[in-house]
Amino acid sequence: MLEIRRLATRQADFAERLAELRAYDAALDGNVENTVAEILRQVRSRGNAALLEYTRRFDRLEAPSVESLELPAERRAAALEAIPENLRAHLETAARRITAYHQRQKLESWSQDDGDGVLLGQRVTPLDRVGLYVPGGKAAYPSSVLMNALPAKVAGVGELIMVTPAPDGRINELVLAAAAIAGVDRLFSIGGAQAIAALAYGTATIPRVDKIVGPGNAYVAAAKRQVFGAVGIDMLAGPSEILVICDGQTPAEWVAWDLFSQAEHDEQAQSLLLSPDPRCLDAVAAAMTRCLAATPRQAVIRAALARRGALIEVRDLAEACALANAIAPEHLELSVADPEAWLPHIRHAGAIFLGRYASESLGDYCAGPNHVLPTSGTARFSSPLGVYDFQKRTSLIGISAAAARRLGETAAALADGEGLPAHAASARCRTREAS
Repeated sequence: MLEIRRLATRQADFAERLAELRAYDAALDGNVENTVAEILRQVRSRGNAALLEYTRRFDRLEAPSVESLELPAERRAAALEAIPENLRAHLETAARRITAYHQRQKLESWSQDDGDGVLLGQRVTPLDRVGLYVPGGKAAYPSSVLMNALPAKVAGVGELIMVTPAPDGRINELVLAAAAIAGVDRLFSIGGAQAIAALAYGTATIPRVDKIVGPGNAYVAAAKRQVFGAVGIDMLAGPSEILVICDGQTPAEWVAWDLFSQAEHDEQAQSLLLSPDPRCLDAVAAAMTRCLAATPRQAVIRAALARRGALIEVRDLAEACALANAIAPEHLELSVADPEAWLPHIRHAGAIFLGRYASESLGDYCAGPNHVLPTSGTARFSSPLGVYDFQKRTSLIGISAAAARRLGETAAALADGEGLPAHAASARCRTREAS
């Protein structure tokens, strides 16, 4: 039998049990943090030499130089040509849809004259250079290449540098093919915290970037955390999450596979089903038991569902929405008859999937919106990765002589009130000049 909690909001201790279920120990591992700090220090001070040493140690890959670890555009193009034709077609379909969606996110510059001598505006410019980390080895995700690289390209980023480990010299051909489709400018077969250090600080071969995006293991996450401030990062992601609100009419097998789709990521992933119909919960529990044997990742799924999964009976769909807002999940499926009617009730979620046919897996790969989403309740204040993450905004302020005289007195008075006489003098000298 599959082990998964069965809860109901009517239970007297429901709040406590939900809090226990939601708890995720994000405490930093001191050993990981210390190891990463030393790697960052070594790469920052010794550059390429440290990179080669760590690549030899962690990836078991001997390289005569960091230059030899760069995979040219021709190598990526060859990988794209070599993959099966139907798989290439699907990658290209996903890329087109992701690009089209993100093109609508572009921020535009603007300015306006208020008619009284003041011009105000906002200038939007892309980042000069971005680093993209892509996992390698056991986990290789061409979809993450597309989701991270294409918004950067749409934003107009000047140069996109991708790093991905090649343990024992092996590199995933699909990842290379995706890099070719996404238009990655440079690609190095290095990984781990040392790759993050190279992107953050630069070496003689790898240029320093302005921002680092992309998923990774605990060492990569720790490295991104520690270099933040020297460079920007996308987000600090926790375990993957899905919350399904179901009215009881969606086929139980569909819901079971949707819950599995996140549970299979790792043992800390969270899968929750909310329904006012106890028969729905019964049917999904039975379907999960039946379907589990059909997936090779059943051990991971079992562990995740036993640790952090739950089937929760709610009083009605309104309560389900309220509970979903409190949880603020990464992925939320409104698997109900009229999802648009319930959409206004949802305020906090990384991505919302509308209706029985909108499976989370479509969002992961090819629907169009980004699959890099806030986790661990951070959807209350964070957004999905998008074009706006690769653009920055600069304020524009133009002042005429008459406006300088008028506004200068206001600025000077406020500066005096704050005890900043140079500010006041800066404003007042222009009022005299203007007069």
